[in-house]
Amino acid sequence: MNIASSQLPQIEVVNRIKTELQLCVGVRMKVRANMGRCKIIERLGVLEETHPNLFVIKVEEKRNRSRRVSYSYADVLTKTVELSDLDEGANLLPWLQQ
Repeated sequence: MNIASSQLPQIEVVNRIKTELQLCVGVRMKVRANMGRCKIIERLGVLEETHPNLFVIKVEEKRNRSRRVSYSYADVLTKTVELSDLDEGANLLPWLQQ
């Protein structure tokens, strides 16, 4: 399979996102997801798992409930999903915002 040179940097960025998120497994974070049509969801959660194409976060719901949601690394790349540190409020991947 021939990969175009314009796609190579995006693949490298996705791989870097994946590598950095693997180091954050078990870390509590704030998740901000743009669900489209002006609907933005902000929740607190814990990064549970990383997989080759997606990662899973256990988010806290109302009334002491929780659920697992998954996002792709491309969601982070396109800024559809933003992950922030709970204490400082800083983006977990600050190099991506440049």
